[in-house]
Formats: sequence, structure tokens, C-alpha cells
Amino acid sequence: MRSLLFVPADSPRKLEKSLQSGSDVLIFDLEDAVSPSRKQEGRVELVKFLNEVKKAGLKTPELYVRVNALTTGMTLADLAAVMPCRPAGVVLPKSTGARDLALLSAYLEAFEHLYPQTSSVGSDASTQALTSIIAIVTETADSLAGLNEYRGATPRLAGMMWGAEDLSGDIGALTNKEEGTSEWTTPFKLVRSLCLFAASAAGVPAIDTVPTEINNVEALTRETRQAYRDGFSAKAAIHPGQVPVINAAMTPDAATQEWAARVIAAFAASASVGVATMDGKMLDTPHLRLAKKIIAAAQLA
Repeated sequence: MRSLLFVPADSPRKLEKSLQSGSDVLIFDLEDAVSPSRKQEGRVELVKFLNEVKKAGLKTPELYVRVNALTTGMTLADLAAVMPCRPAGVVLPKSTGARDLALLSAYLEAFEHLYPQTSSVGSDASTQALTSIIAIVTETADSLAGLNEYRGATPRLAGMMWGAEDLSGDIGALTNKEEGTSEWTTPFKLVRSLCLFAASAAGVPAIDTVPTEINNVEALTRETRQAYRDGFSAKAAIHPGQVPVINAAMTPDAATQEWAARVIAAFAASASVGVATMDGKMLDTPHLRLAKKIIAAAQLA
């Protein structure tokens, strides 16, 4: 995945429009995008939409639902509404570590037994399909203490995203960007990096936070290219117009793809050795992993 688009769950128009966005993942949002007074209405509209999509047999991106945080007391109501539709995954906001993933996994397992859906992946077609989890892992100061807990926490974990806006409010930061620029202030640069390292340690994609400027294509391109350069696999979006920009900036260019293909070929030619040489330089396993990641990203274009 390169792009993940957040879509308000209580807006039938935006739900319908999201299917044409070109985003690799759609995240139907029952949390921040829906006011407290409209939570139930949001659930009703989303379930109606998901049922219509299923009935029409439409080919869609991966469909995820962002539920309300575990501390709100609304998570189970969100899951009870949407799990009969069996979305591909759930986005957990304000995740604080392995205990939160364990609790959400237990909830999901119960709903999966109530609403079974078999997986077509692998040789055993009767295997129960697992609902994936993308955790937003930096929205509170407390969550930073749990960043080293995600490795091996659950096979459901499919990605880790960092968030800046909620964190700003939690720590009392007046801003998270340098004055007059789009650069993160020092505390938020640190948090971004910590998420990147934690996701790498957990073996899942690191997802860059949403851009808050909707119409600034230049800033979004720069921000996304920096994320791709640093090792993020994908970036979140809050408007359909941001998706093409993110997809393009998250796709490796021709020269990078050519380098990756040559690295893979070099290792294939020296499979019994475990290392390779190319252009007079020694290559080892990290280079091969990077090359495979680049090719996989290019294939999404």
C-alpha cells in the first residue's frame, strides 16, 4: 500500500466518492470525522454503504474502519455494527501498546466466530480470515512508552501509523510545525522517527501521518517524498485530491526500480554465497530486502 484515505463514515456522498479516489486503502472513520452526537448515525450509514458495495460485487481497495479508541467505551458498539460486513481491517486510534492490541484482537476473534468468513489465501480454503489491525501509535504521550511492544504482539498487525494532531493537544504544543514552514518541530520529528523504527522492528509498514493542508500540492509532494526517502511505505490522506499526489510520490522512479532489479538479479546469480557484488560494491541482505520492497511498491503503480 502507498495511500490510505480517511473517509467520514456518516457521509453517504463521501463514502460513495471514495471508491473512485484511487487510494490503495480506504479507512471509513467513526472516530474524529464523526461528532459525538452522530456516532450511531455514522454506524448506520457505514453499514448501509458496506452492504450495498458487497451486494453490487464491486472491486474495491482494501476497506478498513477506524473505530473509536478503547478508552471511550464505544469500541464494541463500533465493532458490533461493522463486523457483520467483515471489513479487511480495523484502524485502532490512540493505541498504547501490546495490551491494546491483545484486547482488540480478542474482540475481533469473537466477532469472527459470530460472522465467519473463509480465506481464499493458501492451500486451505477453510482457513478463517483474520481481520487486520493498523495501529495509530503516537497520539498520546503515554503511547510512546509502548512503541517497543508491537513486535510479535499479534499476527493481525498490518501497519503502524504516527499521528501529530492529537499528540499536539495531549502535550500542550502550540504548534507541530516550524513557523512559516511545513517542517516538523523537534519533538514531532522525534516521534515520527520513533514510529518508523518501531514499525521496522515489528516487521510491518510504517505509515506517515495525514497532511493537514488540503490544496498545497507542492508541500504534499515534498512531505511524501521525504517519507518515502526515510523508509515509510505509505502515507495517509484526508481528501481524495491528495491521493494521486501521494501515490506518485510513493512510487519509486525508473532509476530506482532499475537499481532494485539489478540487485535482485545479482543475488540470484550468487545464491549459494549470500552476498553479491554490483558496480564494484559489496551487497548483503539489507540491500536485497530494500530492492524487493522497491519492486513491490512499483508494482502497485
